[in-house]
Amino acid sequence: MPSLPDALPQPVQTARRLSRYLSRMVDSQPWLGAALAESISQPIGEADMQRFLAAREVVFGGADGALRPALRQLRIWVLCHLIVRDLACNAELSEVTETMTVLAEVSIRHAHDVLRAALVERYGQPLSPTGWEQELLVVGMGKLGGRELNVSSDIDLIFIYPEDGDTGGKKVISNYEFFERLGKQLIQALNDVTEHGQVFRVDMRLRPNGDSGPLVCCFDMLENYFVTQGREWERYAWIKGRVLRGERWSELRNIARPFVFRKYLDFGAINAMRELHAQIRREVARRDRANNVKLGPGGIREIEFIAQVFQLIRGGRDIALQVRPTLKVLALLPERGILSAQAVDELTAAYVFLRRLEHRLQYLDDAQTHDLPTKEADQALIAEAMGFADYPALLGALDAQRKVVSDQFDSVFGDPSEEDHSLDAAWTNAEDTEATTAALGELGYRRPQVGAERLAAIHCSPRYSQLPNNIRSRFDALMPRMIEVAAATPGPDDTLTRLLDLIEAIGRRGAYLALLQQYPQALRRVADLMSASRWGAQFLTRHPILLDEMLDARNLDSTPDWRAFRANLAAELDALEPDMERQMDVMREQHHAQVFRLLTQDIAGLLTVEKLADHLSELADIVLDLTLPLCWRRIKIRHRPEPRFSVISYGKLGGKELGYASDLDIVFLFDDDAPEAAEVYTRLAQRTNTWLSSQTAAGQLFDTDLRLRPNGESGLIVTSLEAFRKYQMESAWVWEHQALTRARFSAGDRAIGEAFERIRCEVLRMKRDLDALRAEVLAMRKKMRDAHASKDALFDLKHDAGGLIDVEFLIQYLVLGHSHDHAQLTGNLGNIALLRIAGELGLIPTELAAACADSYRELRRLQHRQRLNDRLSRIDPDEAETAREPVRALWRHVFGE
Repeated sequence: MPSLPDALPQPVQTARRLSRYLSRMVDSQPWLGAALAESISQPIGEADMQRFLAAREVVFGGADGALRPALRQLRIWVLCHLIVRDLACNAELSEVTETMTVLAEVSIRHAHDVLRAALVERYGQPLSPTGWEQELLVVGMGKLGGRELNVSSDIDLIFIYPEDGDTGGKKVISNYEFFERLGKQLIQALNDVTEHGQVFRVDMRLRPNGDSGPLVCCFDMLENYFVTQGREWERYAWIKGRVLRGERWSELRNIARPFVFRKYLDFGAINAMRELHAQIRREVARRDRANNVKLGPGGIREIEFIAQVFQLIRGGRDIALQVRPTLKVLALLPERGILSAQAVDELTAAYVFLRRLEHRLQYLDDAQTHDLPTKEADQALIAEAMGFADYPALLGALDAQRKVVSDQFDSVFGDPSEEDHSLDAAWTNAEDTEATTAALGELGYRRPQVGAERLAAIHCSPRYSQLPNNIRSRFDALMPRMIEVAAATPGPDDTLTRLLDLIEAIGRRGAYLALLQQYPQALRRVADLMSASRWGAQFLTRHPILLDEMLDARNLDSTPDWRAFRANLAAELDALEPDMERQMDVMREQHHAQVFRLLTQDIAGLLTVEKLADHLSELADIVLDLTLPLCWRRIKIRHRPEPRFSVISYGKLGGKELGYASDLDIVFLFDDDAPEAAEVYTRLAQRTNTWLSSQTAAGQLFDTDLRLRPNGESGLIVTSLEAFRKYQMESAWVWEHQALTRARFSAGDRAIGEAFERIRCEVLRMKRDLDALRAEVLAMRKKMRDAHASKDALFDLKHDAGGLIDVEFLIQYLVLGHSHDHAQLTGNLGNIALLRIAGELGLIPTELAAACADSYRELRRLQHRQRLNDRLSRIDPDEAETAREPVRALWRHVFGE
């Protein structure tokens, strides 16, 4: 066993020059040199630590007697091992922090088990009123919870137990008393300084009510505290909360998660975090600690704040962001468009640099310090330990890293509304409509008085005057900027009106105001969208959670990855099982977000009407396909593991021409011989329809129309495959066969979908009398025109002669009349492709088919333009005349009228 420095391994001798603590321990602990010589070639793990403790129990005489000295010697060995590995063997930062975290976990669990056993022997097991054994859950907070513990850190703990009750021994005490005694003894076992030193300083101030609160609390008390008294900084602290021991951790997690992670985006966290950071900055300045690498400008805490503010903002919706380690959180931000990859790389490098420097400061004397040394000798040691030629070189590198952090911190937490705005007076004095009218006129508003009167009405409304002060300050900061961005759009008056509709809808929701206040680029994008589309403005006002989409410019040019979207949404819905209400909301939120992304691309001119319809139709198919299993799980009596059930889509969805606000025309089919099948699948169909059409807090997915099922509204809501075929072959009207030309399988059992397609083709290929078919089609078309065509001079893009319905009827007639001889007409390929095929087959002139296809595209484009601005599909006839003429010509060619 070595006792002289020259008998120690070279890495130990190298490291002891840079750590007075290591040198003292090697000299004072005769067993340490041999232990280090044996261990420094590789990291220490949990099993190594447990073997060390078991061996010390023999030396010190059993678990009770060995507890304190064994834990302290374990800490000496682990810390000295890390010092050598870090300073002489180039251990990664992750090894250092993980080993220290494991040391804390092993120490806590070992001390707990020994101390609890003694208390149980005296008082019996703590029990709930129903006789269930109770346990102490030890929650690690801060860097311990995040598995980022530094080498001389204290540990932040919270003690929780599930239920009140009493112990079951001869001497009865309450569960609270039992766990309070256990908690106090655990703190002493770790915190007390003995002749062997100390294991960890223990800090309990993060518990409910801090130092003035009870040492331990039960689940009910904790939950009540979160609801009634929990503060913003405690949400920040609980992000890293992790149960170190205790089996009922999932129950505790379910209590803490709603407090920490809000259900919706929480941009108000930026202001709360900014205020917390300002308090820290004031304390640093008061104590003259600018050279503190943790709390000073550009220090470790600022990097942690950057990561954690986005966890608070988005963690409720994005479960992946609920991870605890700082570097893991940062790594998730680029793929979400929150920070750039370069920014995260720079912050990661700075974090590693600062944490390595922090450890070297602590290696000197095992002191819990983050301050740079003032003595020249210590400065030289730190510079050498960090790999620099001298201390000024180290300071230069440190200043560069801290500048990176400060710049990123300011970009995230800087308050854009701190400076005065030139239009502040226009809003502050909004009730002076004459002055406001003049100000709006100077900005280019065409109806300034209307805008001024609207602003005055908002400013003097009880709704505004009753806003809480913190929300009103955000409201006031936002209004001048809203007036300014609206003025810069092509239609400033309409844009301002729509923006004011939005702000009145979100006026009491500070998080949304904070988003627009914090991110001027988001406000500009909102204004651009509202200027371009009245429908988009209304959609955003109904679903303000979508404001977050305006932060990420990548949404403008990223092609949807529907396979990934489906997989991610399916996983999220499964994780929420059995919370049906939340599943319904999440599905709506995700659907709305995808629709909104497509809308932004559409307005930017990046999507054709056809491509947009393809995307919207695929999105609807995904929603349908994910809805079925969720509803099936909720059928109490299921006669098979998977339903033999499918959704058939007709109309816009069936033809893959879905628009933003299109209904879903759907039919439910099943193929199952079980006696109870019809009843079970009726329930499934009803649940599915309710799931899709119900209005929840997150809105609605779709309006659904089930009237195209056999026998319409008087028919059963679900139909067997066999009954469906029989109806189509024997009883269906011609118009129902017309509808079948645009029908397809959308979701559910694919075998049923394939069988449906065979039936569809069989029906479409029935031999028909062309004269009788022509008469039926013309009669139905006349009926529709009489009911819907324009009664004024405007042209109805859908219903009037030469419009969209005419194109659809032409194609349906050609498909029904000629599929018997030409099977290729049965494909559900879309109207444009079917026109081309009909031309190639010689059923209609090729040139006229192509011209009609172009007309169909143009009519759809015009209809889409009208819907984007929430207008009726009726326009000046001259605007559509060129598109109408080929349709009317083809109509005359096919029908002779």
